[in-house]
Amino acid sequence: YGFSSLRSTPRQTAVAWTIATVGVAAVFLLTDAPLAMPSGSYLERFATMLVFVLTLGRCMFLGMFSSSLRASLYKSSVELKRAYKRIEELAEVDELTGALNRRSIMQTLSEEIARARRNNTSCTAALIDLDWFKRINDRFGHPAGDEVLRTFAIAMFANIRTIDKFGRYGGEEFLLILPETADGAAQRTLDRLRTIVADLDWSAISPGLVVTMSAGLAMLRPNDTPETILARADAALYRAKDCGRNRVAV
Repeated sequence: YGFSSLRSTPRQTAVAWTIATVGVAAVFLLTDAPLAMPSGSYLERFATMLVFVLTLGRCMFLGMFSSSLRASLYKSSVELKRAYKRIEELAEVDELTGALNRRSIMQTLSEEIARARRNNTSCTAALIDLDWFKRINDRFGHPAGDEVLRTFAIAMFANIRTIDKFGRYGGEEFLLILPETADGAAQRTLDRLRTIVADLDWSAISPGLVVTMSAGLAMLRPNDTPETILARADAALYRAKDCGRNRVAV
């Protein structure tokens, strides 16, 4: 069975030791003959001691190997859980800005609509667009544009509530979900955020850089789906742009 082979597997070794143990137990239990270790001569005593030491050493080795294997499996399990968690995060979060990605923010919108209906509370969706973002990329370069998106997302996270949900809808367009918020309070919130964004020191990214945002708001109606509330928010966003940008439309 490969009991003494260096190439035997841990499972083979364990089975072999089990068989040997059962065999020894059977000898002790099923025989009436007196049992003794060979000790008639120096050579027999030496051989007996050698077998004893080798057996004890192998048992110790198996114990240490088993302990090392358990530690290795535990470490692998922890690393695997971390990897799964990271994969889940990457599946939900936009890599550039740290905001929820489009798939995740749309799923969140569906959940918030369902929650608002269950609890009979208001909910408002806001589509936000960074004004003249293409010009920013053309004039200051795409690395500066990426830094603008990151800085904008940080400013948003720092100034919204924990219950609010913020995600990147696509390009320079973002979706902000405001649970338990009617359109009047939502408009005040977006105006405050708009002012914060306009007042940031964007020249720290590149001299002469100025960034503003426009937003369109839509409050949840009884028969709304995620698509219909977003369509109204998108229409409001275009009105804000048509009226000169750097403003909020409901």
